[in-house]
Amino acid sequence: MTTANPATATDTPTPWAAVLRTETRLFLREPAGLFWILVFPTALLTILGLIPSFRAPDEALGDRRVVDLYVPVSVLLAVIMAGIGAMPPVLTGYRERGILRRMSATPVPPSALLTAQIALHGAAALGSAALVVTVGRAVFGVRLPGQPFGYVLALLLATASVLGLGALLCALSRTTKASSAIGTVANFVMMFTAGVWIPVQTMPDTLRRIVEVTPFGAASQALDRAASGGWPGWVQLGVMALWAAVVTGLATRLFRWE
Repeated sequence: MTTANPATATDTPTPWAAVLRTETRLFLREPAGLFWILVFPTALLTILGLIPSFRAPDEALGDRRVVDLYVPVSVLLAVIMAGIGAMPPVLTGYRERGILRRMSATPVPPSALLTAQIALHGAAALGSAALVVTVGRAVFGVRLPGQPFGYVLALLLATASVLGLGALLCALSRTTKASSAIGTVANFVMMFTAGVWIPVQTMPDTLRRIVEVTPFGAASQALDRAASGGWPGWVQLGVMALWAAVVTGLATRLFRWE
């Protein structure tokens, strides 16, 4: 009677772990994706921070500086780049090349691939957000969030929203060309509502109220409030939670592996 070697049993990765490890290697081999997620948001903050007028207190902003407002905006930009710009082309490319169909014939469920992609892009977005906050503090003297727990909660809800939107984009796109086209439009819309071109706090009242019902308009306001030391508004947190639930539910119903 033979017994299994405990070391062998322990060293053998589970199918989910094997997929995550493989996808991690492939993810790290894509310099373009890594640049847009990890480098571009911090680079944008640095460029804006080097403008002298953006480092001067503004009475219209409550004696805050423009660079102070752009830290939360750059944090959201990192999330958008990961969930909308980077993840959908990868998954639609897998579907277009038949990788998902071939995986369905193996013991590894295709859902393991989707989970790995969401985990990788979510982790990259959060890492980029941490880099933005660190550079903002170290280089431009931007204060750390006065309400860190509220800041993290708002960031997690924003990340869940964008990953859900990215999964929905994958569900609606049959090809990488379609994914890129839709993703480009979605990127511009999301960046506008996040305040990349005009901070949400400086928008006219009517426009700001409209933008605040979008996930990134609500996230921008929630992060800004938490950065100033207040707890994010429950309405803003609720808007992000609702968006995350709705788009994730739609993506689950509409997503096809072939």
